[in-house]
Amino acid sequence: MTAKTITATFPKAVLFDLDGTLLDSAPDMLAAINNARAARAMPPMLLAELRPHVSKGARAMVAAAFPDVDPVERDTWIPSFLDHYQAELGRHCAPFEGVEPMLAALEAAGCVWGIVTNKPEYLAAPLLPMLGWQDRCAVLIGGDTLAARKPDPLPLLVAAERIGIEPGECIYVGDDERDIVAARAAGMPSVVALWGYRLSSDDPIAWQGDVLVEQPAQLREAAAWPVANV
Repeated sequence: MTAKTITATFPKAVLFDLDGTLLDSAPDMLAAINNARAARAMPPMLLAELRPHVSKGARAMVAAAFPDVDPVERDTWIPSFLDHYQAELGRHCAPFEGVEPMLAALEAAGCVWGIVTNKPEYLAAPLLPMLGWQDRCAVLIGGDTLAARKPDPLPLLVAAERIGIEPGECIYVGDDERDIVAARAAGMPSVVALWGYRLSSDDPIAWQGDVLVEQPAQLREAAAWPVANV
């Protein structure tokens, strides 16, 4: 964690990315990818091979699974992959270790939290009751909810509007560069979730988030959070 702008109070609101930040969804994604590969008589992919690509989205995962296929043709396979993923939704995933105690600490402090993800809303929404979050998550914005998605700031701004808190008083937590870019454009302080999914070429320090955090458990402490832009 960097030493930049820390505070001893919890933020009023926290918005989270989903895959790679709150939820270790890579096992579900792997099952879907391997179903797609089996349909084309290909051997299974290993979790370690797919995991770094999960936060980059469906196109990146399909590209990692089928690297020798023409990109134009490969993009036509994305709907089929999403169908496979929908069939596996919630069967193998779990919150990252420390996420539940972190959320409980936020709730105990009166902090409102929600989710802004690039996962399509029709795939994100069913996960909330599976995880017991349906009455705890104050807002859910998916990648298809609005006219734009991250790194555009619109989803973060709309989420803040829906929970009735100024963007500068919200903190955004994500594990991908586009999360931090979106937060900066929305005027939200940001937390880089280093426990998430990253390619070996990614440099999270270069993203210039307000703080970098190794594990969700660290965010149980008020001093771990960046100061709101007020």
